[in-house]
Amino acid sequence: MNKSIFYHAGCPVCVSAEHDIVNLVGADNVEVVNIGENRVRISEAEKAGVNSVPALVTPNGNTLHINFGASMADVKG
Repeated sequence: MNKSIFYHAGCPVCVSAEHDIVNLVGADNVEVVNIGENRVRISEAEKAGVNSVPALVTPNGNTLHINFGASMADVKG
């Protein structure tokens, strides 16, 4: 993985965090994935260690949970 991946679910907390992350690391260095809209990527996020969103998975595979918008159980419905 060359870029960080920022997973979120589209809630206001997540969108605010998305803007901050993109401003901090640059749009070219992060892939933004809204798993509320792109539900096929939920299992990918879980395999990467995402327990709640918003979360950032670094190129080294570290998962950083940012704030707390929703648990993955909530996202899955």
